Formats: sequence, C-alpha cells, structure tokens
Amino acid sequence: MTANRWIAFLFVALWATGFLGARLAMPWAEPFSFLFLRFAIAAGLFAAAMAALKRPRITIAAAIRSAMVGALMHGLYLGGVFWAIRNGMPSGMSALLVGLQPVLTALLAGPVLGETIAARQWGGLAAGLVGVAMVLWPKLDVSGAGVTGATLAACLGAVFAMALGTIWQKRFVAGVDLIPATAMQYVGGAAVTGLLAMAFETWRFQWTGELAFALAWLVLVLSVGAILLLMALIESGAVAGVASLFYLVPGVTAILAWALFGESLNALQIAGMAVTAAAVAAATRPGRSAVGA
Repeated sequence: MTANRWIAFLFVALWATGFLGARLAMPWAEPFSFLFLRFAIAAGLFAAAMAALKRPRITIAAAIRSAMVGALMHGLYLGGVFWAIRNGMPSGMSALLVGLQPVLTALLAGPVLGETIAARQWGGLAAGLVGVAMVLWPKLDVSGAGVTGATLAACLGAVFAMALGTIWQKRFVAGVDLIPATAMQYVGGAAVTGLLAMAFETWRFQWTGELAFALAWLVLVLSVGAILLLMALIESGAVAGVASLFYLVPGVTAILAWALFGESLNALQIAGMAVTAAAVAAATRPGRSAVGA
C-alpha cells in the first residue's frame, strides 16, 4: 500500500469521529460559538507550532488565500451543517446531502483545474452516492418539521462551500507551507463563525465533561491531525479522487456509533459500506488520462 493510501485510510478514520464529537458537544453549546472556540484554539496551536519549528512566514497573498480556504471549508461547511442539525434537520438527511460533495467537486475540478475524470471514476462517484444512501437509509427520517427551506439551504450551501474550498486549496494554495497556511485557515474559519455567533447566538457554554472532551478531541484530532492529512492529500492528488474519500465517512461513523453507543447496524448498511468501498477504489484509481488521488 502506498503512503497516500495509508494517509487516506487514517484521514477517513479520524474524520469520521468528528460527527461523534459533535454529538457530544451540541447539547451543551451553540454551534457557531462552539466552532469559533474550536477554530481559535486550533489557530493558536498552529501559531505556536510555527514559532517552535521556526517555519518561515508566508506571504500576505498566501495568507489571505489560506484564510479563504478556512472560511469555506471550516466556517461555512461546518457552520452550515451544525446549524441545520441544531435547527431540526435529521442527521441522516444532512449526511446524505453532504454526500453530494464529491460529485460537485468532480464537476468543478474539470473546468477549474483541468482535471480529466475517466468514465470509470464517474461511475465510482455515482456508485459511492448509492452506497452512502444504503448506509444512511435506516436512519433517514424526513417526517419532522426540521426539513425546511432554511435547513436545506444551510446543508446545500455547506456542500458547495466544501467543494469550492477544496478547489481553491488546490488551485491557489498549493506549495505553501502547511503549518502557517493551516493557521491562517483557522483564522478564516474563526472569523466566519465569530460573526455568525455575534449575529445569532448568546455565547453561552454549559461546561461539562462531555463538552470539554469533545472540544479537546475535535481540536487535536480533527482540526490538527485530520486537516493536515487532508491538505497533504489535496496537495499530492487529484481533488475529485480525494473528495470521493468522504463517501467512506458515513460507514466508518456507523461502525464507531455501533461500537461506542450501541446503535444498530444492519445488513443493508454493511452492504452499503461494501458498495462505497468499491466505488471509492474505482474513483481514486487513475485511468490513462486521469490523475488519481
């Protein structure tokens, strides 16, 4: 197995835990306020790492571009999903909508980055979406009042922001030192969520052991570990193939929820995981004219 495959495997495993961290945190904090605190701490950690490792400063232009990536991939993506769930959107429906992100990223990668997506890879992307639907189907509930125009718009806006942020990272931030660039990403994410929190929230936190653990986990494991792995994958591979890795996240999350919280895991979900794994293998394996992740 190549180094990139190991990085991809570790990224998916870590990223999947983010949904469990959010499950622990959301009863005790408002979404934008919580995300602002998470991003501010992460930015401080990366700034400290820059000083400790004596990394060179990046240019003002690169800093602004990196902050834009953070505003899209962290602030608007996570902010939109968290807000929708907080306002009644069923988590299964939100996860299914977020599953559109790899297809949207592939559609943008062609005209913006000049990537050629082989027919087999398009088939893999489509099959991956089917596999995600199979994994999430037992948990899908759209009967509640939480599926509104506002929550749908928040989820779909989050999908578009993540796809655009991935494209922006590959197009404008490639080759920039990861440590200062990621620090600026979190500055951008904190700016967006901070403004949203000031506009719509009260900044109240009910500090519990669950909230403290979720914050520490999401900062150290997701905002530091997983994001560095994602940036490395985007740097070294085609964004359509990298984006397809997100298809694997619902299945891994379902396994973790079954192991940690005793949630159900049935035959349809297991079959969906198999379909998704095969689809990602097809989408990330390069053809003659396509570059693979």
